[in-house]
Amino acid sequence: MTMDYHNAVLLKETVEGLNIKPDGVYVDVTFGGGGHSKAILSKLGADGKLFAFDQDKDALANTIEDDRFVLINENFRYIKRFLRFYGVKAVDGVLADFGVSSHQFDVAERGFSTRFEARLDMRMNQDNKLSAYEVINDYEEEQLRTVLLQYGELRQAPAMARVIVSERKIAPIETSEQLKIVLNKFLNHRKENKVLAQIYQAIRIEVNQEIEVLKELLLQMPEILKPKGRLSFISYHSLEDRLVKRFIRNGLFEGEPERDVFGNFEVPLKKVGGLVVPSKEEIKLNNRARSAKLRIAEKI
Repeated sequence: MTMDYHNAVLLKETVEGLNIKPDGVYVDVTFGGGGHSKAILSKLGADGKLFAFDQDKDALANTIEDDRFVLINENFRYIKRFLRFYGVKAVDGVLADFGVSSHQFDVAERGFSTRFEARLDMRMNQDNKLSAYEVINDYEEEQLRTVLLQYGELRQAPAMARVIVSERKIAPIETSEQLKIVLNKFLNHRKENKVLAQIYQAIRIEVNQEIEVLKELLLQMPEILKPKGRLSFISYHSLEDRLVKRFIRNGLFEGEPERDVFGNFEVPLKKVGGLVVPSKEEIKLNNRARSAKLRIAEKI
């Protein structure tokens, strides 16, 4: 196991949020380096069970040798299907950390980081056909504009898309450095890293269908969780956090739920506590934790 694969963010708070029962059944849908999973296992008794999901084959090297543990090399959007395969219809808690792992950021050839010169990739599942290369070189200008605007929240998305389409007619944009050169005029020196991060975020979300996958996961929670079962979810940007917050609040991603004549409405979940963010001490030790937001909810 690679010890520096990923530092689990908000480890204590996220695991405590599950209110673990020693004989319970739990799921860590973002296994990564196994930090959260090991913490859950430490609280489980002999009859407890933990299932973990990770679509990245690299994460399989971190598997935990424990009879109570099962690691599933699949996207967590299929959580219900694979739990049923193992004879599990409902669980006591689900943990998720939606951040990109330190390992994915630090391995240059994966193409997740702006720090390295690498082929445009950004696939969390390396078997997927769609990569950052296809998004940049094959998407229509309107599609590119939508991706950069919706997922990167970039005001200059229309102009960026136009420049990308114009430049790729001359030659394919194959690497991170080439993309940076193409978009150089949008990279104000003082805000270069921030803008690049927004561009990369937008492309990564599109490549991995992160928003659709999160919605699919949330929609399965009312069925998968047992009564009093909990979810403990860490988000890293407003797009994710907004979806989690709204679903916990009213069971929908948009609009308002139907109310009865008295103005009341029913929801499947209730929030537990308030928003949890990392301490200054944790951010000092792990700068990638700085934007983490933890929300906890319980099935009614």
